Amino acid sequence: MLAGAALALLLATAPVDQPPLPALPQSAEIQLKVERDGALSVAEAISVPTGLTMDRRVALRVPAPHHRDRVYNVRDVVLEGSGTATVDQDAFTVHLTSGTSIVRYTVDGAVDGDRVTWELAGGWSADLKFLRASFAAPKIPAAVDCLAGPPGSDFPCAAAQIDHAGLTRFSQQNLLAGQRMTATVELPPGTVPANAVLVPAKTLAGAFVLTAPVGWAWAAFALFLLVTAVLVGLARRRDADPGEPPKAELVTGGGEFASPEGVLPGHVGPLLHGRAGPADLAATVLDLAVRNYLWVSAADGGWRLARRNPPDEHLTAFERAVFEAVVPDEPVTLAELRRRHVDVDPAALRADAVRRGWLAGRPRRLGRAGVRVVLYGVFLTVLLALTVGYAQLGVIVVLAGAVAAVASAALPARRRAGTDVARRLRGVAGQLASVKPKELTKPQRELVFSRGLPYALALGELAPWVAAFDALPHPPPVYWHDGEVTPDQAGSFATALAGTFAGAHRGHLLDLVSEKQR
Repeated sequence: MLAGAALALLLATAPVDQPPLPALPQSAEIQLKVERDGALSVAEAISVPTGLTMDRRVALRVPAPHHRDRVYNVRDVVLEGSGTATVDQDAFTVHLTSGTSIVRYTVDGAVDGDRVTWELAGGWSADLKFLRASFAAPKIPAAVDCLAGPPGSDFPCAAAQIDHAGLTRFSQQNLLAGQRMTATVELPPGTVPANAVLVPAKTLAGAFVLTAPVGWAWAAFALFLLVTAVLVGLARRRDADPGEPPKAELVTGGGEFASPEGVLPGHVGPLLHGRAGPADLAATVLDLAVRNYLWVSAADGGWRLARRNPPDEHLTAFERAVFEAVVPDEPVTLAELRRRHVDVDPAALRADAVRRGWLAGRPRRLGRAGVRVVLYGVFLTVLLALTVGYAQLGVIVVLAGAVAAVASAALPARRRAGTDVARRLRGVAGQLASVKPKELTKPQRELVFSRGLPYALALGELAPWVAAFDALPHPPPVYWHDGEVTPDQAGSFATALAGTFAGAHRGHLLDLVSEKQR
């Protein structure tokens, strides 16, 4: 056994020199040796009868399992004899004329794991009467296999064995033109480094094969998915639990009513509840009266609204739309407003909150970008599938765009600044519910009561706010109402105003339902 190992080592370290010359015409003698770096050195001696030419074409890209192709590289080609031997990207081609010629070359990519595979013969234009080959490696092989016959067949060779000296030998008789003889030798683990090159097959299925670059892309996508999920989760958690509301100061140092970040009463619904409703419309109308754009007076046991000052640059687009819709020309009573079904599109109100950085736009930029990325990914998938392969990269782009679109929809409507303002609004609501008017000077009471009334209506703290000021020995006057009105009467007007728009909204919905049923 030691002698056999020594012989195998000697054959492996010696160069592939002169192969035995064929004893029969139209036959071949082949020597193969695996170098320590995994390269396969080959020397073929082929005998061509007089008056005959023999051509061989060896495909360097052959099908492999799992929609892959195995790619070989043939280099250092030397031809001794008459003929030519050339290599291009797809094939190794040999053209031989009469006589005995020797072709030497080196093959890269023959070692797959511990298996060495090479086509000893195949693609010949003429029959081979006899073929014999020997194989040497740094270690004695553990197993050998050899197939001969038409491509795709599984007929064993005539002989494939490891002799008593550790040398691997193959032989085959009467190999017809176009038939092949393929040898596979299994070496002990770690004998030589693997160098097989597997690439996706040039088919539609092969275009979607998982490769190393695609694997790295999937890993990057998984990281992107994880980071996106964490960021969305943190954003939703922050929005759902913004923390304890801070104590709000209702009066500034100058004695004026203070709203956080200039929040208008109409902003309360979108910021706290995600949408604007009738209460926000009523609070906006009340705020316009408090700011002297509208005048309130008594009318037949109810109230009437009239224009007091024209709209100016201090009004937002939503406030201007409310002003025009509620009192378009002539004064109007609340009963008339209820019948009129005043409906103001809240889009302008939301747009104002978006402009201030409190709410995200609809659709979000992230969502729009995600949809575009999905479309680009679909195009890229088709393009790669029909050209160079790696189509899973396009699939990953599609999924990344879909994740961005889903993340955009999953993010809370409020931005970080909007969450902070909403938290501070809850603090304002707490102060409205527990206000102590006696701590204010008499001039401050009049302004603070009226300015705070729309916010109390929007925040649902109207009753305690009105009761606190109405309980004063000298309640503050109401400057935006015709005649002397107490805080309690002003609160009644605010309640009636909210009921008017709520009733108008319900009536409008009922009308729409009735129209659809007709």
